[in-house]
Amino acid sequence: MGEMELLFLKAALVVYLISALGYMCSLYVKRVMAAKVSTWILFAAFVFHTVFFVLRYSKTGQTPVISLHETLSFFSWAMAGIYLAFQLKTKTRVLGAFVSPLTFLLMIVASTGLGGHVSLPGILQSNLVPVHVILAVTGEALFALASCAGAMYLIQEGMIKNKRMSGFIRIFPSLTDLDRINHLCLMWGFPLLTLGILVGSIWARTAWGSLWQWDPKQVWTLTAWFAYALLLHQRLAIGWKGRKAALFSLAAFVILLASLFFINMFFVTAHTFI
Repeated sequence: MGEMELLFLKAALVVYLISALGYMCSLYVKRVMAAKVSTWILFAAFVFHTVFFVLRYSKTGQTPVISLHETLSFFSWAMAGIYLAFQLKTKTRVLGAFVSPLTFLLMIVASTGLGGHVSLPGILQSNLVPVHVILAVTGEALFALASCAGAMYLIQEGMIKNKRMSGFIRIFPSLTDLDRINHLCLMWGFPLLTLGILVGSIWARTAWGSLWQWDPKQVWTLTAWFAYALLLHQRLAIGWKGRKAALFSLAAFVILLASLFFINMFFVTAHTFI
């Protein structure tokens, strides 16, 4: 890794941490202004992270989603960017107290393995690979944001029932807004994950002669896909919302996290990059 790449990576890490601490502070002091400042700090971290990606691509000539650690870095970048985009419409800044720490933790894990040029086996050297990863991971980043909104929904609902809102009522988004974010992230994330899986299947057909290989990562990801498909069906057809949707989105995201972190540790898989 070049000096400039390392500089911007470290800058992104430090500023992500400052943003996470700022958001947590906003909960402690119960002031929206602290969350607003933290949002701008998160934006600065996102910019540093973007510059890191540009420098890495210019040096290696590869889209930086080739290794697992690069993919985790892209995951955190996408999650931060999507959350910032939501701020243009929803103004649910205190949700960053859930999003920003998760982004920072993912970057910590990613940074442990971000090194030099990553060489892929010939069978994986295809233009479809980065397209597959970018689509799937962007969808998963949306699901991460949905789970953060779901977690905040459950916490706030519990506080309301126990009449413990006090000063938090000034800074917390409404339950309706949190449920809406959960729903929107599901509506956008599911098609992206579906497209990512389809592109991956096309690439697999070219590489191995079959659309499906029963790879552990494929099986686990398909399990998560069915979970989100069920949640989307229940929301649209039956009218699920609120607590049920929040709980289900959290459960489905746990499956995705297991796919990201544990499959590569305990199973042999061709998906060393995601």
